[in-house]
Amino acid sequence: MIFGRVKPLDAILATAEKKSLHRSLGAFQLTMLGIGAVIGTGIFVLTAEAAQKAGPGMMLSFVIAGFVCAVAALCYAEMAAMVPVSGSAYTYSYAVMGELVAWMVGWALILEYAVAAGAVSVGWSGYVVGLLEHTFSMDIPDLLTRGPFDGGMVNLPAMLIAALVTWLLVIGTKESATVNAVLVAIKVSALTLFIVLSVPVMNMDGFTPFAPLGFSGISAAAASIFFAYVGFDAVSTAAEETKNPQRNMPIGLIGSLAICTVFYMLVAAGVIGTVGAQPVYGPGGEALAPGSTALSQQCAALAAAGTEAVTCSKEALAWTLREIGWPQIGNLLGLAAGLALPSVILMMMFGQTRIFFVMSRDGLLPAMFSKVHPTYRTPHVITILTGIFVALFAAFFPVGILADISNSGTLFAFAAVSIAVMVLRKTDANRVRPFRTPAIMVTAPIAILGCLYLFWSLGVETKLMFVGWAAVGLVVYFAYSRSRSHVGRGILDTHEDDAGIPPLPVPPLPGAHTPGGQDA
Repeated sequence: MIFGRVKPLDAILATAEKKSLHRSLGAFQLTMLGIGAVIGTGIFVLTAEAAQKAGPGMMLSFVIAGFVCAVAALCYAEMAAMVPVSGSAYTYSYAVMGELVAWMVGWALILEYAVAAGAVSVGWSGYVVGLLEHTFSMDIPDLLTRGPFDGGMVNLPAMLIAALVTWLLVIGTKESATVNAVLVAIKVSALTLFIVLSVPVMNMDGFTPFAPLGFSGISAAAASIFFAYVGFDAVSTAAEETKNPQRNMPIGLIGSLAICTVFYMLVAAGVIGTVGAQPVYGPGGEALAPGSTALSQQCAALAAAGTEAVTCSKEALAWTLREIGWPQIGNLLGLAAGLALPSVILMMMFGQTRIFFVMSRDGLLPAMFSKVHPTYRTPHVITILTGIFVALFAAFFPVGILADISNSGTLFAFAAVSIAVMVLRKTDANRVRPFRTPAIMVTAPIAILGCLYLFWSLGVETKLMFVGWAAVGLVVYFAYSRSRSHVGRGILDTHEDDAGIPPLPVPPLPGAHTPGGQDA
């Protein structure tokens, strides 16, 4: 039975009720939390990807992605306030829709975290390589800084940063909250400076044609740009610490997403109005897919002819500033990305290990995945395994493909949570809900349809890869996990007090997808 083996919600909540948190966050604090959580990686690394798919129409793509995030976050907030425990989307599904759905959500979250960490590693590589080349007048061979799809052989810098972060996670190095706050300030300041320097010198000719590849291109860009909003669920999970959550949660969620959307649109407008953002076409006038070998070859041909396009850049924002006469500021922006993005990679990889840890503790994955190092007190086995896969993703795939694959997992998880909220309203209507999603029978279906729309707008290869990944997940579940599940064997012990889970080696980063959002 597909909805069988439900993990009792009362058992899950038994410990959570003992750790009630002080309600201190108002609407303003929630909005600031959301802005800090959202603004970061995606806008640095996906601007060129969006331009190749939608041209200037990517401004509309930001609005579409932000709207879907807003309605999904409102659904997420009800579950986060009602079930403030470990495992988040995975646990919600386990409590409402049963083990099989929970397993598929947890399996999809592997795409969200591990593949996203690979995407950020590739983005970091683009900015750092560009910084080194322009600061020291070096010419680093593309063969060693790009994957096979991108006209190279292996992205060595991306691979190395993933390996370094893995090592840091294994030894459990601690960073101070002050350092994390500084990193967020660096990212936001760099993007603000970009807007200040680029928007005043815009030329409206750059906005024509606005949608060169039609609305399908805008939809495809929205599906990719969803990655730039990853982290918004950090606000949802703060519901337990919010004063008057019924009023302040919607203000914080929608307010922060609205401000971030305007911020992103200003960055996009700065790119479009200064250097242009029209897609690069093939020799026959055909549209070329981002991250494809054909696009890489066409970009090389343009460079040989002395012309370049922002869609060809691996460091779009820094490249734009150099093109409009601010080369040193462009280098500084590259330095800001180089300093800030590794901490995002670290948080994403930590999120992945936490998901594996919780699933292992439920018996759905081998017990060795929750094995803790005797000296460092970190789950070293699964951390190293995750690090190997992240490094391989980063070494051989371009950022756009990785971001799209990551988005497919995220969209699945949020659609599942939106369904869970509606189901629980029917099956457990009397349960106390500190925050209730407004107009649930309108909001939740819109969130589900929005997630499906963005998923459908992803590339064919991405959708096939997700289906293939889901099929592998089903095989693993029925071949291994189902027979070893603690719930299936009648073991109903719950660990949602976090006992035995290694502590977060660094405080949650506002610029990263916080593990509190999906798995902590």
